[in-house]
Amino acid sequence: MSRPVILTAALTGAGDTTAKSEHVPVTPEQIAADAIASARAGASVVHIHVRDVETGLASRDVALYREVVRLVGESDVDPVINLTAGMGGDLVLDPSDPTRELGRLEGSDLISGLDRLPHVEQLLPEICTLDCGTLNFGEGSQIYVSTPDMLREGAARIKELGVKPEMEIFDTGQLWFANVMVAEGLIAPPPMYQLCMGIPYGAPVDPGLLDAMVHMLPEGAQWTSFAIGRNQLRWVAQSVLLGGHVRVGLEDNLYLRKGVKATNAQLVEEAGKIVDSLGDRIATPDEARDILQLDRKAPTA
Repeated sequence: MSRPVILTAALTGAGDTTAKSEHVPVTPEQIAADAIASARAGASVVHIHVRDVETGLASRDVALYREVVRLVGESDVDPVINLTAGMGGDLVLDPSDPTRELGRLEGSDLISGLDRLPHVEQLLPEICTLDCGTLNFGEGSQIYVSTPDMLREGAARIKELGVKPEMEIFDTGQLWFANVMVAEGLIAPPPMYQLCMGIPYGAPVDPGLLDAMVHMLPEGAQWTSFAIGRNQLRWVAQSVLLGGHVRVGLEDNLYLRKGVKATNAQLVEEAGKIVDSLGDRIATPDEARDILQLDRKAPTA
């Protein structure tokens, strides 16, 4: 029998990509429209960031999240809603004087783990993300900050809310700590892992490394993996072949093929074809809810 594979559409992300593609959604109306189009194209889950309407830059504004959730909820589709909770971990340092204006240099957006959750507390999505460690984020002097204390506190609050955390894993040490949180009972079963490949300087895009990380997962875990840029669609096959779920979308990749800019719905359609060609099929939203044992509450608009 074919296996139902959960397909997540990561719609817009937090990166400065709006000038690189006219298809990156910015306003709540645009983000919701892409969520709806992606669900119609087959996406089981829509992963949502929001952006400042004027600047196009990433935002933590609860009102923007509320509007996106409302518009999707009023549509003719019912995808699983997954809200990011990763905003608020960015710290830019002065390499010659690391304590100078700590947390105040341009590009910094650093708040506590609990302060990253107001939109989750108010809207109660079925899933929210939990970035499972601190990471050197690309070139320069920016790091993403998510300490063990922050993570334990955030995981406990997310569990209290009845929301499923999608544990975002950017390297093997983060996977180790995520497993510790599972063992400590901070994550309701089945634990949900997202293995993120190719983000500098986390786990590289390496099939052998993905295989090793999959073998580190606890029994009964559900997992997805994605890779960024030109590796995105080929990584759909890598993940499916190892028994995982898949993620595509403009958060991680702007192109359908070399020189051809994509929409979210087009990437979902292509991913669906790949899954089908491997003998599996895309899970419906309700099948995804069953697989992940989600609380079937409707998000609060």
